[in-house]
Amino acid sequence: MRRSEYALPRRRYGLERRHGLAEIVERGSLILEERQRVKPPHSEKGNVSLAENASCHGYNLAHQRTGFFVATKTLHEALSVREAEVAMLRRAGDPEEDILQAQNNLAVTYRSLGRLEDALRLRRDVYSGRLKLNGEEHVETLIAANNYANLLEGLNRHEEASSLLRKNIPIVRRVLGESYQLTLEMRWLYAVNLFRNDGATLDDLREGVETLEAVAPLWTRIFGPAHPETAKVQGALEDAREALAIRTAASSSGAA
Repeated sequence: MRRSEYALPRRRYGLERRHGLAEIVERGSLILEERQRVKPPHSEKGNVSLAENASCHGYNLAHQRTGFFVATKTLHEALSVREAEVAMLRRAGDPEEDILQAQNNLAVTYRSLGRLEDALRLRRDVYSGRLKLNGEEHVETLIAANNYANLLEGLNRHEEASSLLRKNIPIVRRVLGESYQLTLEMRWLYAVNLFRNDGATLDDLREGVETLEAVAPLWTRIFGPAHPETAKVQGALEDAREALAIRTAASSSGAA
């Protein structure tokens, strides 16, 4: 399978709304890394959202405004800033909303540094916190669930990710609708966990293919063939079909 040819969408939902130094440094680093890793066929400047535009230019803006100070910052220094922020908010008794947001930002930094278990712990805490604070139908809770499941998939904990997504997909479909981006990404992630799981059954593989056969054309219709994620979801569908074909052939040979 061509797993290396595409990657799941790494949506950094819920990045801090108060764009501090640590976030600007990290977002600049992540954008530079992402540009080297994924090169879309072309970019439609007219279709770039305000958030994406700010993200893409965040590092340069920060460099211009803070000069040598930002230029010498590293992700490790950004990590220190974010860890201190979480501790400070807790000591000050700030609202839970602010603490969860800070924890989410810290999880992004941990992931960028390859500290996946630390990131996973925070993703789990944020999801649990969102359930208590906002309830299961709130969009922030659904975003937290998707972030948590995405990291579980990255750690090859496919059964846990599938279980979490299986619980939340009916909710996101009901609350946000079939065509919402988060809904499509959750279903995409769920299908990938099904066919990447070494313990998947034939029924699991069939479900993965069926899910992606529904998601891929809808994604293409909504976002267009030039969107950088469109080729990835199509690639996921091809890989799911290949996994199903291999397993089906093996089962037929065994029965014979």
